[in-house]
Amino acid sequence: MEQVYNFPLKMHVGGPDVPIVKENQEVKRGECIAEPKGLGAKIHSSVSGKVVKITDSEIVIRSDDKQSEKYVKIKKCSSIAESVFEAGVVGAGGAGFPTHIKLKTKLPNGYIIANCVECEPVLHHNIKRIEEKPEEIIKGIKYAMSSTGAKKAYIAIKSKHLRAVKVLKDYLKGDTSIEVKGLPDMYPMGEERAIIHAIFDKWLEPTQLPVDADCVVLNAESLFNITMAVDYGKPVIDKDITIVGKLKSGKEPNVFFQVPVGTTIKSLIEKCGGIDGEYGELIIGGPYTGASQDIDTSIVTKTSGGAIVTIPLPEYKGPIGLLVCACGANEARLRDVASKMHSQVVGVTKCKNVEEIKGSNKCKTPGHCPGQAQAIMYLKKQGAKRVLISNCSDCSNTVMCCAPKMGLPVYHHTDHVFRTVNYPLTRRLPMEQES
Repeated sequence: MEQVYNFPLKMHVGGPDVPIVKENQEVKRGECIAEPKGLGAKIHSSVSGKVVKITDSEIVIRSDDKQSEKYVKIKKCSSIAESVFEAGVVGAGGAGFPTHIKLKTKLPNGYIIANCVECEPVLHHNIKRIEEKPEEIIKGIKYAMSSTGAKKAYIAIKSKHLRAVKVLKDYLKGDTSIEVKGLPDMYPMGEERAIIHAIFDKWLEPTQLPVDADCVVLNAESLFNITMAVDYGKPVIDKDITIVGKLKSGKEPNVFFQVPVGTTIKSLIEKCGGIDGEYGELIIGGPYTGASQDIDTSIVTKTSGGAIVTIPLPEYKGPIGLLVCACGANEARLRDVASKMHSQVVGVTKCKNVEEIKGSNKCKTPGHCPGQAQAIMYLKKQGAKRVLISNCSDCSNTVMCCAPKMGLPVYHHTDHVFRTVNYPLTRRLPMEQES
């Protein structure tokens, strides 16, 4: 059946790619259709069909009636990093940093860290892939070690994923070069500097990168894509994704493996039975850092982690203060949520742990909070009767230690997401995690 697939020219860190195809040109699944000019990653068609439109921001392809899982393989390469470049592999966890650049790092005394934390709650595709087929991810780790010269690797994963942890340990039995490292179930435990701190008890500065700790951090799906590129010559044309929320199939997550890039999110929701009645938002990504998008225009990209259909947002037609955290929603997203709640924003402040680096908020110690009483007092002085926060687990915990005592009820910008799927709200941490 003919369908239209959209390929954004920017699915990665760096500038938009330059199209190398023309309108009305026939293309094959796996064929390169755009190349980076400077920092970026190649883009390949996930379907066979005809290019029907090219703009400054995307390439549109109408698929042929019949499709095959076969694909045009990347050219034979002399190195792992070159194969990864040809395949257009990027950070699949959301950041989209070109993976071939990381694999060119030399780490003779360093480490590869496989980020299998699946940091955002409600997303499940990384863990399910580990449970069902860990070998491609393990192979990706070994290719990354070979490319960088690292002699040791860690697999960072939340300890609560008992089955996935057991699968990994069983598969690695006898291999001392790769160690499974269990981490607490807190947000943002998957943030690179948080992982490095959890493994090495060392905090990097907000301006520093993992390489400053002799580490390269790679997402689980990115490692899978490295293996696909090296072993099978497969470019990044398919994406694992979680669809969850207010769906007729129920509140359990729906995991789709290897969905063609450019597929509409709406079509995946329909495969889950469609939306169950009235809904609030479609969030692309995870509850904490995802963005609200239009259901009719949203598509699967190389960095799409999930799609969440939420219940309607709560309503509060009164003065509200916003507390911005580097680990969660930015001010624009908090204002968006406040607007949808019909609230009047009377004050905005930042978590005291935020440091602005080149226009972006960075947390000094992600997941470890110094206290929020000063910020809450400020918002109360601005006339706020309630507060809307975007904090990590620990920062939210400290907000809940002071805001109620000041007579300020608290909303977290993830509340409507977690209420949709019956998850605990981001409030007080269990006592064993507070320490």
